[in-house]
Amino acid sequence: MRVSDTSVPVQQRSGRMARPARRAQLLEAALQIFVSQGYHAAAMDDIADRAGVSKPVLYQHFPGKLDLYLALLDSSCEAVVAAVRSALAVTEDNKERVAATVDAFYTYVANDKAAFRLVFESDLTQEPAVRERVDKVTTESATMVAAVIRDDTGLPDAASQLLAVSLVGMAQVSARYWLAGGIEVSQDHAVALVSALAWRGIGGYPRAGSPEAPAATV
Repeated sequence: MRVSDTSVPVQQRSGRMARPARRAQLLEAALQIFVSQGYHAAAMDDIADRAGVSKPVLYQHFPGKLDLYLALLDSSCEAVVAAVRSALAVTEDNKERVAATVDAFYTYVANDKAAFRLVFESDLTQEPAVRERVDKVTTESATMVAAVIRDDTGLPDAASQLLAVSLVGMAQVSARYWLAGGIEVSQDHAVALVSALAWRGIGGYPRAGSPEAPAATV
């Protein structure tokens, strides 16, 4: 399948560029091609044409299609993890942290639809290197959330991590459904609904040091 007429027009053949600028240009062209065609249908010829360069120029930066895909995936996954990190750092109020974490996923899928699909809707998830990067988004995000849960509740590491993975999974899956489902719920309302649900669960655990707090067990 070729790129639809609604996509960004093919670039004119461009002259010399600084290496970082050329790399960024190639990654942007590759993102458009991978998202519109899928990994397996995409061809390096298409990516070179979209970027307005020759195939030898493309291969100077990326030895193969998988290398190009993984470079894009690395950048996209880092963006998600960084958004969660920022959400947790913006306040010390844990109820607000839950809402900010949920909002991080909704904002990411709303503002960067193409990169989001590359991370969460890849047709290459059986490739170990791809699976590793996609799983890393969940594990790294959950590890940061788990630290907050553990400090607040006194629960052991394993229990805190399980709760954190559940919260991150709720935010990620609901954000994907919200984007794809065409439901008439605004982003702010969706975030409020999901974060309220999450907080009613997480917030139900007594704070560490309170009489109601459970003893920490493995």
